[in-house]
Amino acid sequence: MNNNKLQNTSTDNSPFGESRGTLDINAYLDQDEKKDLLRLLTAGSVDDGKSTLIGRLLFDSKKIYEDQLSALERDSKRVGHAGEEIDYALLLDGLKAEREQGITIDVAYRYFSTNKRKFIIADTPGHTQYTRNMVTGASTANLAIILIDATKGVITQTRRHTFLVSLLGIKHVVLAVNKMDLVNYDQKVFDEIVADYKSFITQLDVPDVNFIPLSALKGENVVEPTTQMAWYHGPSMLEFLESVHISSDRNFDDMRFPVQYVLRPDLDFRGFSARVASGIIRKGEEIMVLPSRKTSKIKEIITYDGNLDEAFPPQSVTITLEDEIDISRGDMIVYPDNLPRVERHFESMLVWMDEKPMDPNVQLFIKHANNTTRVKFDQIKYKIDVNSLQKSSIDHFELNEIGRVVMTTNKAIFFDPYKKNHSTGSFILIDPITNNTVAVGMIIDKLNAEDLPSKIVDEKTLEANKSRIAKGECLIPDAQREKRYNQKGTTLWITGLHGSGKNELAFTLEKELFDAGATVVLLDGSSIRLGLSNELDYSPADRAEHLRRVAHISKLLNDQGIITICSFISPDENIRKQVVQIIGDDRFKLIHMDADLEFCKKNKPELYEKFEEGLVANLPGADLRYSVPENPTMVLKPENRATNTKAILEYLADHKIFPII
Repeated sequence: MNNNKLQNTSTDNSPFGESRGTLDINAYLDQDEKKDLLRLLTAGSVDDGKSTLIGRLLFDSKKIYEDQLSALERDSKRVGHAGEEIDYALLLDGLKAEREQGITIDVAYRYFSTNKRKFIIADTPGHTQYTRNMVTGASTANLAIILIDATKGVITQTRRHTFLVSLLGIKHVVLAVNKMDLVNYDQKVFDEIVADYKSFITQLDVPDVNFIPLSALKGENVVEPTTQMAWYHGPSMLEFLESVHISSDRNFDDMRFPVQYVLRPDLDFRGFSARVASGIIRKGEEIMVLPSRKTSKIKEIITYDGNLDEAFPPQSVTITLEDEIDISRGDMIVYPDNLPRVERHFESMLVWMDEKPMDPNVQLFIKHANNTTRVKFDQIKYKIDVNSLQKSSIDHFELNEIGRVVMTTNKAIFFDPYKKNHSTGSFILIDPITNNTVAVGMIIDKLNAEDLPSKIVDEKTLEANKSRIAKGECLIPDAQREKRYNQKGTTLWITGLHGSGKNELAFTLEKELFDAGATVVLLDGSSIRLGLSNELDYSPADRAEHLRRVAHISKLLNDQGIITICSFISPDENIRKQVVQIIGDDRFKLIHMDADLEFCKKNKPELYEKFEEGLVANLPGADLRYSVPENPTMVLKPENRATNTKAILEYLADHKIFPII
């Protein structure tokens, strides 16, 4: 065989399918590359025959190898569930638990091709607890095969999976009525099932629905036309899959190019790489970059195989622009006359996929296209019972639950409604702590400005909020802030003489708390006197005013749930008591750095030398009285600098200040 020819005279399981004799391999590969790809999933109740159907498709279309066939025959006798016949489901059910129970647990993907089309099949589980697995398999599918056991008819699981298919925007559905051999291929049984299913699916948005009777185990009407059901005049399952029209399902109208990577191999080249989400990108067209709204024209469309005049989904390309524009990952390139929504507030359908129940008060990361930001839940409108389609009010989602929510992102995202554009209308939610994907969502649409108040809060809450706002009261409860930050707003007031080591302690403590995940702010005498108190001197009266201002700042920060570290001499006990009144006794923690004057003189000699020379006055401990705190929260010695910070951290943890949990 020469390098350009492939000898293939067999008619059985060859990786190249049917007998073709001598074949120009380059021509074959070129033809194979031009075939379009159909992504499909199978869904249905447990033991409806999903894995068996796919296995039969592979077997009858001669897409398995001899060693696979031998293993299949051997495994069928050992762990099969088809009696004396070959259990074709074993081609898909590879997990040990799946083979033992005869069910599908995880999504199994299989690839095969025919002369007309390539296929990627996702075999999805039927159990309720594996809803998230089915959503994963359906997320990229063009078509869904929903199997029904002819002996059972349309059941709850059938409705459930049909609803999920509709929710995920799959436009083509095939109702495969399986196990017709068990009802003697009776047309009446098939017609009754079809009528029952039609009455349900008319409530949903599925534009293309087809019905095929078959027997996956017997191979009846799977690849070859049926010989047992003369009353059926439609295509077999494979004939239908080869001919169903899906190319018009893609959105070629709205050009969306979410930048994934900025390609800069040298100073002379700057390109922007991504997969075309929708629409058609044309060389020379004027474009706009979001969010900057800067415009330019497309200079080149570059691929590995050469430059193109235009690109369309799902191609991945690199484009260059005629102008130098600052573009980063997460930005979106669009046409100026066809813009997506640029919003922070929107409604979505959400599928919760995490074992841990949803906490609606916790902000999550939202990954949308190639953009990531924080998102919060404003309202859970309802949960949908996927079995009955009934809506109910809830305050959080559990694993596999689905519902409608109102969301707000920290920064605007660029999206289209999911029904219009799957690529720019879908997102995932990520837990910032565990980095787990906790939910997937489909954007319904933006919230109109006039609808925003009524969408997010009800009228009674709005009136109550107006009253609180008029009084200057915060609308966010302390408990919510504490849960968000995992800490309580508290002031750690460190007092002591000049040279006692209080500043060293304060700055070290700030770093330790920050590294541990706390939200913390440090206030010290030098920084405050440079700005807020720059007109004040060191007289007792001005010291009191200086500390009063610091106390009010600390209170405001504590009100926001922030831990504040204050490093001030604050020599007067009466002034310290006034500070406590401003901040609040429950939030104020006094830490005394207990160092005598001799220690302080050795630690900060330059300051005390100036005092001796008469260059400094009103120096606490020298010519100004320093009142030792009467009831400090903690007393620390500067000699114990190695353990002082640890002692404070232990106190905060023991008293549930940080961390709370």
